[in-house]
Amino acid sequence: MSGSLPFYQKHHRHYDRGYRNKEMASKMSQYQSSSSSSSRYFAGSSTSATSSSSSRGLKVSSHSGLEESRLSPIPKRTKPTYLAVDKENQIIGYVVPIFRGSQEFATGFSDTGESRVRDMARRDLFSSGLEMERSEQISRKQAMRESADRISLSKRIHEHEEHFKRMNEDSLMHPPEFVIKPRSHTVWEKQCVRLHCTVSGWPDPRVVWYKNNVAIDPMANPGKYKLESRYSVHSLDINRCDFDDTAQYRVSAMNSKGELSAFASIVVKRFKGEVDEFLPAPRRAITKDGPVSEYGITFQTHIVDKFGVSFGREGETMSLGCTVVIYPSLHLYQPEVQWYKDDVLLSPSKWYQMRWSGDRATLTLTHLNKEDEGLYTLRVTTKSGYETYSSYVFVRDSDAEVEGAPGAPLDVRCLDANKDYIIVTWKQPAVDGGNSIMGYFVDRCEVGTNHWIQCNDTPVKFARFPVTGLVEGRSYFFRVRAVNNSGMSHPSRVSEPVAAMDPADRARLRGTSAPWTGQIIVTEEEPAEGIVPGRPLELQVTEATKNYVVLSWKPPGEKGLEGVMYYVEKCVSGTDSWQRVNTEIPVKSPRFALFDLAEGKSYSFRVRCCNPAGVGEPSDPTEATTVGDKLDIPSAPSKVVPTRNTDTSVVVSWAASSDAKELVGYYIEGSIVGSNVWEPCNNKPVNVTRFICHGLMTGEKYVFRVRAVNAAGLSQFSPESEPVEVKAAIGGGIPHASPAPPYGISVLECVRDSMVLGWKQPSFIGGADITGYFVDYREVIDGVPEKWHEANIKAVSERAYRVSDLMENRKYQFQVRAANMAGVGIPSLASDTFLCEEWTIAVPGPPHDLQVREVRNDSLVLLWKPPVYQGRDPVNGFYIDIKEADAPEEAWRGVNNKAREKTYMKITNLKEGEVYIFRVRAQNKAGVGKTSDVTEPVSAVTKPGTKEIVVDVDDDGIISLNFECCDLTPDSKFVWSKNYEEITDPSRLTMETKGNKSKAVFNTPGEEDIGIYSCIVTHTDGASSSYDLSEEELKRLLEVSHDHKFPIIPLKSQLAVELLEKGRVRFWLQAEKISADGKVDYVFNENLISQGEKYKMNFDKSTGVIEMIMESLTPADEGTFTFQLKDGKATNQSSLVLIGNVFKELQKESEFQRKEWFRKQGPHFIEYLSYEVTPECCVVLKCKVGNVKKETSALWYKDGREIKADEHLSFTEGVLKLEIAQCDSPADTPDCDVTWRRIKISKRDSGVYEVVLKDDRGKDTSTLNLTDQGFKDLMNEVFSFIANSSTPLKITSTDEGIRLYTFVNFYNDLLQVTWHYKESAIAFSDRIKSGVVGEQLWLQITEPTEKDTGKYAIEFHDGKGGLRRTVELSGQAFDDAFAEFQRLKAAAVAERGRARVAGGLPDVVTIQEGKALNLTCNISGDPVPKVTWLKNDREITSDDHCILKFESGKFASFTITAVNTSDTGKYSILVKNKYGTESGDFTLETTEGTPDLGVTSYWTDADGNVVFGPNTPKEKRKESMAKAAKMKEDKKERKSEGSEEQKNEIKVDAAAETKASDSKQTGDVKKDSADQSETSERPADTTEEPEPEAETTQPK
Repeated sequence: MSGSLPFYQKHHRHYDRGYRNKEMASKMSQYQSSSSSSSRYFAGSSTSATSSSSSRGLKVSSHSGLEESRLSPIPKRTKPTYLAVDKENQIIGYVVPIFRGSQEFATGFSDTGESRVRDMARRDLFSSGLEMERSEQISRKQAMRESADRISLSKRIHEHEEHFKRMNEDSLMHPPEFVIKPRSHTVWEKQCVRLHCTVSGWPDPRVVWYKNNVAIDPMANPGKYKLESRYSVHSLDINRCDFDDTAQYRVSAMNSKGELSAFASIVVKRFKGEVDEFLPAPRRAITKDGPVSEYGITFQTHIVDKFGVSFGREGETMSLGCTVVIYPSLHLYQPEVQWYKDDVLLSPSKWYQMRWSGDRATLTLTHLNKEDEGLYTLRVTTKSGYETYSSYVFVRDSDAEVEGAPGAPLDVRCLDANKDYIIVTWKQPAVDGGNSIMGYFVDRCEVGTNHWIQCNDTPVKFARFPVTGLVEGRSYFFRVRAVNNSGMSHPSRVSEPVAAMDPADRARLRGTSAPWTGQIIVTEEEPAEGIVPGRPLELQVTEATKNYVVLSWKPPGEKGLEGVMYYVEKCVSGTDSWQRVNTEIPVKSPRFALFDLAEGKSYSFRVRCCNPAGVGEPSDPTEATTVGDKLDIPSAPSKVVPTRNTDTSVVVSWAASSDAKELVGYYIEGSIVGSNVWEPCNNKPVNVTRFICHGLMTGEKYVFRVRAVNAAGLSQFSPESEPVEVKAAIGGGIPHASPAPPYGISVLECVRDSMVLGWKQPSFIGGADITGYFVDYREVIDGVPEKWHEANIKAVSERAYRVSDLMENRKYQFQVRAANMAGVGIPSLASDTFLCEEWTIAVPGPPHDLQVREVRNDSLVLLWKPPVYQGRDPVNGFYIDIKEADAPEEAWRGVNNKAREKTYMKITNLKEGEVYIFRVRAQNKAGVGKTSDVTEPVSAVTKPGTKEIVVDVDDDGIISLNFECCDLTPDSKFVWSKNYEEITDPSRLTMETKGNKSKAVFNTPGEEDIGIYSCIVTHTDGASSSYDLSEEELKRLLEVSHDHKFPIIPLKSQLAVELLEKGRVRFWLQAEKISADGKVDYVFNENLISQGEKYKMNFDKSTGVIEMIMESLTPADEGTFTFQLKDGKATNQSSLVLIGNVFKELQKESEFQRKEWFRKQGPHFIEYLSYEVTPECCVVLKCKVGNVKKETSALWYKDGREIKADEHLSFTEGVLKLEIAQCDSPADTPDCDVTWRRIKISKRDSGVYEVVLKDDRGKDTSTLNLTDQGFKDLMNEVFSFIANSSTPLKITSTDEGIRLYTFVNFYNDLLQVTWHYKESAIAFSDRIKSGVVGEQLWLQITEPTEKDTGKYAIEFHDGKGGLRRTVELSGQAFDDAFAEFQRLKAAAVAERGRARVAGGLPDVVTIQEGKALNLTCNISGDPVPKVTWLKNDREITSDDHCILKFESGKFASFTITAVNTSDTGKYSILVKNKYGTESGDFTLETTEGTPDLGVTSYWTDADGNVVFGPNTPKEKRKESMAKAAKMKEDKKERKSEGSEEQKNEIKVDAAAETKASDSKQTGDVKKDSADQSETSERPADTTEEPEPEAETTQPK
């Protein structure tokens, strides 16, 4: 009886008694009506039946698309469901049958009904209409009785089931399940579309439809949407689709057991060529003046009554509103009102409520959280354009439940959702409550419940956590709480709901399908039964922290994946003990998180698949993974600079954290100076390096600090900023504005993918200095401009910028915005359209940034910057053109006839009052380039109140330049320049500004100061002046200065002290100029001293040098020495204080010099013993000696033992040298003939070296300690030479992999090198090795893969900075090397597996007739070669006379049972496999003779040597050997040549890099190998025949 109910009506309470009663009443009324109107029924009329069925039919279900005629008394159980099912009767889709005609449809679906219809049809042909009507009435009565019986029985069964449900309700409850999921559709515009699905579940699920995650409300859009729910079939009808209906739709079913969603997409397409037809007609509004077309009106929009910077706390409700005035005001016309947060469009949700009342836009934040902090923008759009207004909203933490508890985390998101595994991420709070945060707890809650479960037992510090143990198909919310020593924070805002399901299923649910075709058949592959799944694929560690490790893999590719789950196993590195992690429950997702791993240990992991058939083989294990955090906490920001903004806000900027990875943003804190109380300025991280801190107290001084945050945690705080007073930025409260837009955008240079732009400064800078410019660009395609894009994020200070990453041969437009302290100004007008193509002209590009200064009645100064594009040659000069502003183009004339090298020029001979414009051209060797943009018109008029620079020399002889300006503003600054370049070095010039006057004082006037000095006053109408300080003018000023300073005797140098020969002490000074009347008094400790035995004085008035000499210093001479000068009225004095350590050091040095003088009377060291490392890496000890003679000897010692003696020194340069080397005396060398061989320096050479000079006048000793640190310093210098001699890293390929190598001139075993891969030291393994061969250092990568691509480096350590050689193994370099490796590898495999005749055969065999011949040789090759024997180049086969055998795939034998003359000839063996072919030849000769009992036989031993049989006569062996001698030598030569060619062919690349020394070494090895080979190839029985002729018979 269960078949009588459609699948969607089983076990549902709405299928009750009342429904059945209504159905029976309907059946009875149908029967009665059909009896009274039977005369109108005609069974043969398909048209009438169709009409009746369609007009009065009853829908069976909303998904079947079929209707049932009310005329048909068909029982309910026979009604088809038209569903496609599999073998297990599981619904897999719809099947829409072919419509067979109205007659069959109207007569029912039972077999008896069909037979009655056929009978009626036959009677209709041969009987009267009366008989047919009677028969039809009888048939209807029978069918109605059957239907009534079935309905009654079905009702009783259903009542029984309902009773059972009520008695056992809990056991039948189950979550919602989509029996039929909605399908995606692609429809044409203005068509209607229906999404429908079938949902089962107990209790009955509640179904809600969503569009782009926003619930659909049919009442909000009357006539657009229609929702229906019948018999568990739910549908959404969308009327007249348009482009806005293209979206993702979600249907959510929820009951007390859970929630489940399904997705479908609708794509609305438009007919090509009919766009105009679908444009909406102009709306017409009724005004006082009558109807007005929308398209004929220009609307003006104004936003007034604006909301300001707002502050709120978590949990509060906040409303932001603005009044919008639109003129003209049309009653029926409404603008588009949109709200944005941080440039992201907001949609209505439970967090955001938007309202538009016709003149006021309101956004309500229903429940504030820190996620709501940001910049909110209102955008009002009309046909004529749009207006926007923005302001910032700050959200502070709510009061903690426990004092000192941290703030709540924020921005909780779910990533990598899978069947039973989800990664939850969040951002750390700005407030930690005064104690550092210990960690975070993650909670989950199943959708539809209010039960929160904590996911981790211990707090995690990393802001990312994998949540496991989820139930597949269920949806969850997540939240995070922070904890410190004081307590727990409030929970964060809950995340968006996320379903635990396979990503492939989620992607399939969100995919779009083809347009509706009328029939949908969904089939599924039948699960393979009894098949054990294979290995999981691509197992890898996707994330590793000290708390957990996350694994991911792909399921096996074969069948049998239904119900596949996984077991995860771990193994400590270095052991073979695998331990299963999830022993109880296998996981369903191809992701798994492992906890409770030992921090610092290394583990490997592998995964097994399992299903009911069994557990599969494990996957390949992962590489060893060390448990620990791979992400470091970012470094602290720096250079925090606060800038005044308004009377309640400050702009804070800082330098970003260096080398920060996965940076989330920055937190800013402020504190009133002296309070030591820090408050957060933002509670949501900002990812920029500039932030406006609002809500400050006017007049207070604040300091600020910043710290960075990423998933690993928060950095240390930056250093505190300088204090800043909170007040308006300009004039202590004077408002200011952002600058006007720049103008005059031009192209200065163009290459393939970038363009250099230049522009002019705005005419109005807003009352504050321009801090930079921002450039935007957009592409122009077929005359239509695209969207604007930012070219630079950081402001550029110059009025030129290179825009990169452009497309060649594309057209672009540009706009520029200027910025000052008030903000960024409006952009300039879009530039002309420029084509991005590379300039190839030989002449230079245009100069740029022309500026006019020092405008006077007859002159002005023009400045410019050289062109960015130099052309083929450097720019060597400029030409300036001038023209009256109103003159025609032909009036341009040159100012200079000879090219000017400077980038400025003073233009004279102007007419007073005339208006001029200027331009500049650059020149190189190829010619004169493009002209610059012309300047703005300049009137040659001296402005009233203009001052000039005045030079002045004061009474002290100080030379200064002075400039005065009467038009100062509060922000004006005096800027001094030399040669029109701003002076930044204060060593030559000191600037002082007081009021409206500025002074530039020369510190020490000299020739370096010659040039043009200018001063310009900012924020004025071009107030500027210049002064040309020429060489003559400088001399004049110096003379004036000297005259002013004359009363003071100038000194060239102050009193100083120096040591003379023999340790004498000289005090001296020098006066600039002194007359003959000048006098000097010498004072020591305020006592006059005079000429005597102790003091020698000298005063040279011509040079101004005054000196006093003392033979030596005693302790009594400690004190102050003073020279007092007097010359007429002029006086001066200079003192020198010699006390304490200064005096002791001077006295000590004097005594040392005195002793040195006596030491140098005999042989002595001018330069003491030191070492030098030669370019050949030899260490030479050297010293320079003086005052030697023939009798002087030099003795060398090491560690007190004499190592060398020079009895007679005959050198002229006075240099002694000793090369550190070791004597190597071979045992077989006579004692009188010692061979010296230079050995590389080693630790044995460390020690204390000493050299002694002596003769009859005395001796001198010099010692050099080369132990410990001294020896390390020496070796570091050696290593530096070795490193600098290294060649660049090169790449070569071998048959094993890819090799990186470098050569050094000399190699030392103590040299330390490190190989790096991607800036990390390489951990060597069996696959990656390094080594040294001779002077070659190499890194071998065996069996390379794509993972090995990247940057490699070798670092030489020399105790200092070291040296690195790098090479990039990626791109084409890797592809070429890998291809060569594959080729060499294949060649090596082929060479190893090539078929070979390993032992060879004798060249000639001479045998008597009648004897038996047996030859055996070794065969090698993989795969086993095919063996063929030839006689005289024709194949022969085995028979009784000639027996051919090939045994064990290794031994091939050739036997002739009885040799006769017909067997004479040339024989060959041919072996062949897929890698090659090889042959062996021998010649058989027969002779007549008496037969003997012996058998002549040859074979080869295991080494391939030919062996004669024991019965072979010696004469036969000799004869065969002699005949084969010459042939053997020839074959050896050919084989050697062939082998050498083959080696060269395989090793061509490697051989090209091999050095000569390696070649020699290789040659020696080859020679030894050849000797051994010859020895091994001798016959085994050569002991019986020791004659030399025996060697000639051995095979090749």
